[in-house]
Amino acid sequence: MIGPDTQHQPGQTWKAGALAKATGLTVRTLHHCDEIRLPAIERHLAGARHRAEMAGRLCTRLAALAAELAQHEHLSYQELFATVEEMIMDGTVHGTTGLLMYDDVAAAHEYIVQVFGLTSGQVWKSDDSFTEYGEVRAGEQVIGLHPAGGTTYRSPRSVNAVTGVTAISVDDVDAHYARTLASGATIVCEPVDRPYGIREYGASDPEGQIWWFQSPLG
Repeated sequence: MIGPDTQHQPGQTWKAGALAKATGLTVRTLHHCDEIRLPAIERHLAGARHRAEMAGRLCTRLAALAAELAQHEHLSYQELFATVEEMIMDGTVHGTTGLLMYDDVAAAHEYIVQVFGLTSGQVWKSDDSFTEYGEVRAGEQVIGLHPAGGTTYRSPRSVNAVTGVTAISVDDVDAHYARTLASGATIVCEPVDRPYGIREYGASDPEGQIWWFQSPLG
C-alpha cells in the first residue's frame, strides 16, 4: 500500500498522519484497522482452537483404527464411516470473509439487513458514533462492510462501475425476490432459470454493489 517512492528505514515508526499520507488512506480508516485487529485475531484464535480439537479427535480415531487393523479385528461400519467423515472434514480451508467497500457503512448495513434479509453481525463504532466497520451474515458466511477511503478502497458508486458481485443462496428465490421488490430495491435481473441448475435474480444496493440471490432448480 505504501508507494514505491516512500522510503522506510528499519525501526522507523509512523505517525498516523504521515502513514495516511503515504498510503492514501484516511486517519480514521487507519484507526479503524487498528481497532478491528483484535476482533479478527480473536476470531482466528477460535477457529484455530476448533481445528485443534478436530485434529485431536481424528488422531484418537486413527490410532484406534490402526490398532484394530494391526490386530485384524472386526471393524464396525459405524466406526469406519465416522473416521472417514472426520478425515474429509479435516481440511485447511474452513471459511471465508468477503469485504465490500462503502462510503456509508452504517446505511449499507441497515439496507442489507432490512431489504435483503441478511443477519446483522457485529458493528464497530468510533467514540463519535461513526460506523467504522460492520458485518452481515448469510448462514455461516460472513461479509464485512469496510469504509471506502483513499484511492485504493472505492465504492462502486464512486467509480461508476461494477467492481464485484456477491451471490447468496436462499431457500425460495421467488419469495425472496417478492420481499426485495416490495422493499423498493433496484432489480438488475428478474428471476430466471439458468441451464446450470439454479434460479436466480439480481439486485443493486444504494452504492452500486450487485447482489445475486439463488436457489437450486428442482
